Amino acid sequence: MDGIYFEVTSKLDKRVYVTKSRWSLIIKTKHLEIEGKEKEVKETLTEPEEIRQSKSDASVHLYYKHYGKLSLSVVVKHKNGEGFIITAYYTDRIKEGKQIYKAK
Repeated sequence: MDGIYFEVTSKLDKRVYVTKSRWSLIIKTKHLEIEGKEKEVKETLTEPEEIRQSKSDASVHLYYKHYGKLSLSVVVKHKNGEGFIITAYYTDRIKEGKQIYKAK
């Protein structure tokens, strides 16, 4: 059984989690720069500067928080009142999509 690596309650008051195998895929294959950034990923989910809804999938939300010159983007699929992390990466631009939340 693939266990949960970590979980938090997001700014949208949803339980968001990532499994050990998914986290491993993210840090070893997709976005190696995220390795060791669990604290930043959790902060981005709980204290984002902005949340946007994906243009292509209404159940996917992108959480953003600045770290230095770049923003950390955590992509979450929301389903049945909870969510799971699809991926996380650093970016220099916010994707288009409906703005769900903006920090003051």
